[in-house]
Amino acid sequence: MHGPYCCPNCKTNRSRFNIIQQVPQAVKMDPRSGDIVEEYDNNAVNPFHIPYKGPEYRVQCAACGLIEDERTFLKFGENTAQTY
Repeated sequence: MHGPYCCPNCKTNRSRFNIIQQVPQAVKMDPRSGDIVEEYDNNAVNPFHIPYKGPEYRVQCAACGLIEDERTFLKFGENTAQTY
C-alpha cells in the first residue's frame, strides 16, 4: 500500500516515517530454557502452530515514535489530505 501518511498521534508529521517490514519466523521453543528446538517452514507448519496472519508492514512516526499498522497512517493521511 502506498499513499499519503499522517501520524494519528501527533497529527502534524506527514513526511518522516520508519517503515518496518515484519518477517515472521515460525519456531518451537523449549519452555524451560527458551532455546529454539525446531524451526518451521511457512509451507509445512505443525498442525498445532497457527501461521502468522498479521500485517506485512508497520509504520513508526519518526517525530513522536508511535508504531501502528500501515493502514492507520494511510487512513489518517487520506482524511487530512482533503483539508490541504
